Amino acid sequence: MRVSIVLAIASSLVAAPVLAGESAWQELAPGVSVRLISAGALDAEGKALFALEIDMPEDTRTYWRVPGETGLPLELNFAGSKGVSLNGQFWPFPEREQVSGYLDYVYFGHTVLPLELDVADPDGMVALEATLGICSDICVPAQARLSLPATDPGSDRANDLRIKQALANVPIPWDQGEEPIGAVHLMPDGSALAVQVDQAVIDPDSLIAAADPDGPLFGAPQKSPQDDIVLLPILGKTDNSALDDMEVELSFMTPMGAYQVSRTLEAGTQADVEALD
Repeated sequence: MRVSIVLAIASSLVAAPVLAGESAWQELAPGVSVRLISAGALDAEGKALFALEIDMPEDTRTYWRVPGETGLPLELNFAGSKGVSLNGQFWPFPEREQVSGYLDYVYFGHTVLPLELDVADPDGMVALEATLGICSDICVPAQARLSLPATDPGSDRANDLRIKQALANVPIPWDQGEEPIGAVHLMPDGSALAVQVDQAVIDPDSLIAAADPDGPLFGAPQKSPQDDIVLLPILGKTDNSALDDMEVELSFMTPMGAYQVSRTLEAGTQADVEALD
């Protein structure tokens, strides 16, 4: 099942009061607030589902794990926590935004960003410092301090549903048979990736390539003369010789939801370029 993978600085940095299953809302900017929510009980492996819930107007945005050319990355600090540690951070499929020639990966409006925590001490405490970019007409780095008990005696059904709805939009490893993405070549001139795709399965316009946070930024899909090839431009100045054998994660939408595969970049040849002419 899909769910089984399953700041101007804020005016106050005082830890929010603890309520069952959720912290109090903390204002980050006019009309923008954040809180920490919990699904409640631990699973059999001692893990708990939490999430950062951001309430924003529909024209206000925050950023994906690869924020893009102008976006601000989300930073989470659990150093003040007791008896818990971050096991996994899950990112729902983002929107692509291009403004004034710049590309960012964003979430608009109400957003839930799930977290999976390892709980070594059921009586422990989650103390989270979060720094995130909030943008409408202007962009500001916002900061909040939020806390909750590591566990709750029972399940919080409403927050459990919120978190699982967000998890349902997180790309998961492809598990539907033959993968709809083939080889990924770095073009000889270093301008783009050439990605072989099965357009009968995936929406090629949804394709997103991402390396590690310090890696190159890949742009929006472009058509090529070949129906089964999509080009992803490499944005900015990059030492393209360092891209050979780099691992990239490719996320995409299908009628069944969001999926991802990983590929190792292969050096393209002149024949690859000629095949696109």
